[in-house]
Amino acid sequence: MARERLHTRSITLHGFLRDDGLYELEASLEDVKSYDSKRFPAEILPAGQPLHGMGVRMVFDAGMRIHAFSATMTATPYDGCRDAAPNFERLAGLTIQPGFLREATRRVAGVDGCTHLRELLQQVATAAYQTAVGDRLRKADGPEDPPQTRPKQIDSCTGYRADGEWVGIRWPAFHRPRSTPPQAGE
Repeated sequence: MARERLHTRSITLHGFLRDDGLYELEASLEDVKSYDSKRFPAEILPAGQPLHGMGVRMVFDAGMRIHAFSATMTATPYDGCRDAAPNFERLAGLTIQPGFLREATRRVAGVDGCTHLRELLQQVATAAYQTAVGDRLRKADGPEDPPQTRPKQIDSCTGYRADGEWVGIRWPAFHRPRSTPPQAGE
């Protein structure tokens, strides 16, 4: 079956360790059409030129507290879109933890925000976690001490099922045997 590509969205995230001990995350989102399109009110945007070109930069610590958050918009379909970028500074002071997305979205909701930048918040939170936890694990001298309380990752996805193989290996004290469904006639 023949296909014609019409749209490409690219999202890229990079996590860094700074020499001041803080972490920095850069994320970008770009939308490109394979045909000439409109940039409002009357400009023609040539094929291959970004319709959306947006990015965020976040500085955070090992406790996942955001120290600074900034947004940039190099390409937008409407000039007014750029008015939302400074409002993302409101995310400074938040901690990436359960409820982060809800609170972050509330701070840049509706006309104060940008749909595309808000869409990046989930990826930014996940990449920040991967950056900080990965750094902590690579610096660890030996195996992790067993946790005293049930890790919050357990049952957060299929890979972290309480009855799964990985939880049995990583956190055996919190592993639960897989329950088998009842057999017919039982």
